Amino acid sequence: MRSTTMSADAAQVAASAARASEEGRGPGRPRTEGHDERILDAAIALIDRGAQVTVSAVVAESGVSRAALYRRWPSMTDLIAAALDRGRAAIEIDTTGDIRATIEHLMFGDPRAARGAGYSERRFRTRMALVMQNPDLQKAYWQSHVRRRRGAVHAALAEAQRRGELRGDLDLDACIDLINGVFYYQAVVRGARFDDPETMARCREAFGVAWRGMSA
Repeated sequence: MRSTTMSADAAQVAASAARASEEGRGPGRPRTEGHDERILDAAIALIDRGAQVTVSAVVAESGVSRAALYRRWPSMTDLIAAALDRGRAAIEIDTTGDIRATIEHLMFGDPRAARGAGYSERRFRTRMALVMQNPDLQKAYWQSHVRRRRGAVHAALAEAQRRGELRGDLDLDACIDLINGVFYYQAVVRGARFDDPETMARCREAFGVAWRGMSA
């Protein structure tokens, strides 16, 4: 798949056109709602079909104007990064109880609930393939989605540190990388599926090893 980045000149032209369109509506006329959803849905539909995600393709698929698309996403890389996160569940961790048990349940409970009902393993593997092919997309996806989603886990580990359950000298970002890395290794290197009980048993054992090393 090839992503298309808008030039600065194109973005300026689009912004001017968008402003003109806004002014031409007249007072009292509401802005069209739902454009973001239509654009994101169009982009993920193209991705799921294995089609190229270009400005023209997204406009045709969504029925949204180029000006509306440019106004919301200055580059196709940013749009694809947002589309790849479509359907992901927000991570929430209750730190009032046993933090280790809560994180384990998040990781090894119902995988559909953990990642979101609309985010299949196929979508996960598609994302992996796309970001590995495009370093710019990889960076955009990290900045806009992955780094933000890690916040709840970071806060939970910090609370476990505060309680004295985890070592105080830990680099919590490195700990998250360690725990998550087990799953990526299964998918990328082993080619394993997460609905395979042996795969999940291996991940659970690795999580236990990591936690014991992190414990105070």
